Amino acid sequence: MNVEALREYGLSKPGATESFPFGPETLVLKVGGKVFALISLDAQPTTLNLKCDPERAIQLREEYDAVQPGYHQNKQHWNTVILGPSLRPSLVQEWIDHSYDLVYQGLSKSVKAELNGLTL
Repeated sequence: MNVEALREYGLSKPGATESFPFGPETLVLKVGGKVFALISLDAQPTTLNLKCDPERAIQLREEYDAVQPGYHQNKQHWNTVILGPSLRPSLVQEWIDHSYDLVYQGLSKSVKAELNGLTL
């Protein structure tokens, strides 16, 4: 997957937004104001930081050389994914979904309601 495909997929998630709070080289995807993905725009190959369940994070790091502890992140809860031909796009999308779901689940009821267009 290239940067634009990652961006489009991430922004297709309900309530997802993009910003550049860390400078022009890091695209940050958020839901409810909370980060679920960071895409390094100047890294070659492209890297992607994603939130991950701690047990699953360890499993993925053991199974895939392209998955490492999160760079500049809490290494228990974040992975850095080095994109390349060894990873199927559908697998990367699954990991983006997992990250988004973890972050969404952690949002308050009021933020979730706002994202869903509801009022409490």
